[in-house]
Amino acid sequence: MQLIDGKKISLQLQEEISAEVKKIIASGGKQPHLAAVLVGNDGGSETYVAAKIKACENVGFKSTLIRHDSNVTEAELLATVNKLNADKDIDGYIVQLPLPKHITEQKIIEAVDTAKDVDGFHPINVGRMVLNLPTYISATPNGIVELIKRYKIETIGKHCVVIGRSNIVGSPMSILMAKNNVFANCTVTICHSKTKDIASFTKQADIIICALGKPEFLTADMVKQGAVVIDVGTTRVASAETKSGFKLKGDVKFEEVAPKCSYITPVPGGVGPMTIASLLMNTLLAAKKEIYR
Repeated sequence: MQLIDGKKISLQLQEEISAEVKKIIASGGKQPHLAAVLVGNDGGSETYVAAKIKACENVGFKSTLIRHDSNVTEAELLATVNKLNADKDIDGYIVQLPLPKHITEQKIIEAVDTAKDVDGFHPINVGRMVLNLPTYISATPNGIVELIKRYKIETIGKHCVVIGRSNIVGSPMSILMAKNNVFANCTVTICHSKTKDIASFTKQADIIICALGKPEFLTADMVKQGAVVIDVGTTRVASAETKSGFKLKGDVKFEEVAPKCSYITPVPGGVGPMTIASLLMNTLLAAKKEIYR
């Protein structure tokens, strides 16, 4: 069993991005600029955005954080989005999800300029991904693909089971794993909350990507010997063992599944750090105008 170290690969990517930023600035180019819009004070969002700002500093990006109270109106938030669209110094930005219930998330996503949509959530960028056109691929699926590449995991002709069908992870992941390239070319099965007997599918899988959001859902009896298991889950569960009073649990029962695997990601330290690295990769593409010229 080999542990897939997302933290190590994320730091490698950040070093590569940092070197490229230095070259851009040395040749008289503009410092890449990533902005984030944060609504309310959700603990998980606060932590994630803080990590993004720190990562920007690490690679030499300029970063801007725009805060709104949780009672911000949809019109006010759309005004912020339009202002960011018009700001020529900002190369890419994200509106941190989830948003308060009185705001229609899809309306906000569709208001983002496609050229600055470094989260890859805009329908045009999703469509470009489906059609295999240059685009920003959403950060978590992109990060998983990067892990597969860096660990040279064989995927061609393999059976990949994706558990979960969200627009952020499961759905794009299934499309990416079926694409005609060296680190894909899988036969893909999507399982979800309405799938009967998920274990009957996972037992056949060479690669399992678990993005269900249910702690320790995938157990050893659901996995065949030698499978590759990618755990996307990060659920906070109460714990008396930690100072914070909670622990992060993945969707995989790691201790019992790991011995059966050829490769497996831990939680934390697996997919999570790659999400931030992918966002930086997309921002660099935006700054270089490689997708939309």
